[in-house]
Amino acid sequence: MDSKIKEKSGTLYITATPIGNLEDITLRALRILKEVDVIAAEDTRHTRKLLSHFEITTPLISYYREKEQQRSVQLVERLLAGESIALVSDAGTPGISDPGAVLVSLAQKEGVTIVPIPGPSALATALSVSGITDSSFLFVGFAPSKKSQRKTLLTSLTDQPHPIIFYESPRRIQGLLNDILQVMGDRKASWARELTKIHEDLQYGTIAELLALASSKNNRGEFVLIVQPGKLVRAEGDNVEELLIWYRDNTSLTLKDVSRKIASDLGLSRSAVYQEALIIYKKK
Repeated sequence: MDSKIKEKSGTLYITATPIGNLEDITLRALRILKEVDVIAAEDTRHTRKLLSHFEITTPLISYYREKEQQRSVQLVERLLAGESIALVSDAGTPGISDPGAVLVSLAQKEGVTIVPIPGPSALATALSVSGITDSSFLFVGFAPSKKSQRKTLLTSLTDQPHPIIFYESPRRIQGLLNDILQVMGDRKASWARELTKIHEDLQYGTIAELLALASSKNNRGEFVLIVQPGKLVRAEGDNVEELLIWYRDNTSLTLKDVSRKIASDLGLSRSAVYQEALIIYKKK
């Protein structure tokens, strides 16, 4: 990019905002939100409440998932014209299971200066109270809403040696926990819900215990679910038939899940493995 154009362009600030308690916002974030020309918000109604609380009058423009690509082009044009823009999500750090990555990527390509304004993150907050000593983890974000796709994902994660972290809505938490129990088994887990809010809820136990708890209460607020690794047991078998027999006799995975896993591990046709599985499972 021409150096003169870059000098003229504004700055994009990726600005973290509170996930609940408004006192968690940083002094730097407040200054940036006051100084920029415009604030791009996932939900302007939600962000307006935050700005009103701190008496900030900076103009707002919507930046939500359905219009992310189109709005990113418009915002980069404004940045290249010299405006400064702060990007915020409804809560936490933009771009982490929230809109933001498209704008950042496009701004990068155009040589726009990008500055992160760190702050609250539900992911980091939940990890800090999980008690997990493993320094590595796998962040999945929101699992697919369709049960078949969700179980496919969980099957691929069964042998993951590190804690797995999900975001989930109160409406779908029971479905996710139930599928984890079926596919991965009853592992140790924890959840963090309504973080930093009045009804903050931290629960520790097994997947079965959390499922029972989720089934017995009126769940509100998004969940951060942390699933610990299971005991790593290697399937025994030199061919598909022997592997099918091993999974049938040593795991609680369904016939479909076993077929999916073996096909994925060996690079085979899932339908072919499934047909053989039908025969093997009938012999029991």
